[in-house]
Amino acid sequence: MEIYNSLESKASKEFQELLKSQLSKTKNLAEGKIIEGKITKITEKFVFLFIEGLKSEPVIDINELKTLGLKETIKVGNKVSVLLERIEDRNGEVVVSASKALKIKGWDRLVDAYEKNEPIVGKITSKCKGGVIVEHVDTGSLMFCPGSQISDKPMKDISHLMNEPQKFALIKLDRIRGNACVSRRQIISSSKKEDKAKIIEKYKVGDVIKNAIVKGYSSFGCFFDVNSELDVLVHLQEISYSRVNHPEEIFNIGEKHDLLVITVDKEKQQVGCSIKQLSPDPFEHISNYELNKKYNVKVVKLMDFGAFCELEPGLTTLLHSSELSWTKKNPSAKKMFKIGDEIMCIITEIDKEKRRVSISHRLTQENPYIALQNKHPVDSLVEGTITTINDYAIYVKIDGFDIDGFLHANDLTYDKKPEEELKKFKKDQKIKVKILEIKAEQQKVRVGYKQTQSDPFDWFKDKKVNEALTVKIIETDSKGLTVQPEGAKIELLIKKSQIAINAADARPNRFIKGDRIDAAIQELDTKKRKVSLSIKLLEELQNKEAVSKFSSPLSGKNLPFSSLSDKLEKKEKKKKKE
Repeated sequence: MEIYNSLESKASKEFQELLKSQLSKTKNLAEGKIIEGKITKITEKFVFLFIEGLKSEPVIDINELKTLGLKETIKVGNKVSVLLERIEDRNGEVVVSASKALKIKGWDRLVDAYEKNEPIVGKITSKCKGGVIVEHVDTGSLMFCPGSQISDKPMKDISHLMNEPQKFALIKLDRIRGNACVSRRQIISSSKKEDKAKIIEKYKVGDVIKNAIVKGYSSFGCFFDVNSELDVLVHLQEISYSRVNHPEEIFNIGEKHDLLVITVDKEKQQVGCSIKQLSPDPFEHISNYELNKKYNVKVVKLMDFGAFCELEPGLTTLLHSSELSWTKKNPSAKKMFKIGDEIMCIITEIDKEKRRVSISHRLTQENPYIALQNKHPVDSLVEGTITTINDYAIYVKIDGFDIDGFLHANDLTYDKKPEEELKKFKKDQKIKVKILEIKAEQQKVRVGYKQTQSDPFDWFKDKKVNEALTVKIIETDSKGLTVQPEGAKIELLIKKSQIAINAADARPNRFIKGDRIDAAIQELDTKKRKVSLSIKLLEELQNKEAVSKFSSPLSGKNLPFSSLSDKLEKKEKKKKKE
């Protein structure tokens, strides 16, 4: 206790200084801070550190340092940055972490780069759902890069980017969760933007760009590649003086065209060009062309719906597929012509307000339907070849004409089932048909096969209603009797209700196949080819005839008022005379 007798003694002052220095060292040590420790001892599993101010030496797993890539720095005397997690745990030991210290240091650097809007260097280490994992080269911190931010163009394969140091932009930081999101696309776009600004400075309004290559289409224009350094747009209205619905009507991918620069926007970094302004407006002398007159045109573009043709350079018009041929249903311009062909066409329309010219190729040829009508009018017999057979009709190509006549199944036979008769015909078979109808304007011809044969219905031309016929029963069923008049080649149906006057006798099973019976004509219409027979009617007619033939003329005279009708008739005659 002697040391405290006098605070001015040398020993007291030394103790006081020693205590102050010790307190100042321990004051800087706080949990959660990153500090440096000096390696004092290395074993197979652990590395021992000396940190001034701590009562014991902290220990680090040697594998932790190796995982962090600090294997070469594991030497006695070297310093290692660690995070002081616990000054003293339950066992009285100091707890530190080198990996957490490195992560915190890396995060601080990421925050600093994010706030300063500076790019960082990282490398793609692996793929994950929705993107890739990027490792910060300086600190080893792991960050996420979405798939859409890898490049400014779609990429199916990124193997050439794996583990290659490259710049990334920090686009999002979550300080609470410690997550970082980066973008490689932003770096690429910004560098391209700087380069593009320099390229655009080369161009000014009025410049002519030679041999620009068609790169792609859109609904509002066509994109061209200029010297593999700049993409320019030619708006739909600047493509041609003629009306253009879509650029693909005029251009093909890969074609080369000269362009005129009409706008330069340095802020938006866009260059607008025109093709039509390189030549004078052809519509200024459209009056040189006349309607319904033939002109040679040049095929410049082939489409599914027709061909684009030039009347002269710059004056393009559409030759629609409907104006290619008289007879072909779906003519293809691609099969009929090739680019560069010169064909004859007739101008059918000139609309100066809409700047539109319509042409026709088929009008330069004779209308085969009118020629057919002149040579083979309706009711003429012609020969043809069957080209197509479907479920309800046959198409017959008429000899000497490139025209298919329509032959409906109902026009194959008079008395047989059309469906069964249709099966008897085959493709490429030669047949004779009769022309029933020609519609030149609608390009339709209807023909008939049964009309070339005698009509079984003609047998009824000299017959009358109520006339009795002898028929042969062909078949019986619940509907009635199928019969054939003797001497005729037509089958008719006697309905069940027309078999007998008495309903109890109106039974088809009373008769058998082959029976010969009499029936009367109930209805006859030669124009509509309609006839109906009735046994019931024949019985009624026979009964009426029997009554009128065998009844007494005095019958009924003895009844009251029997002479009333005679007296009334006499009275009426008397009034007329007066």
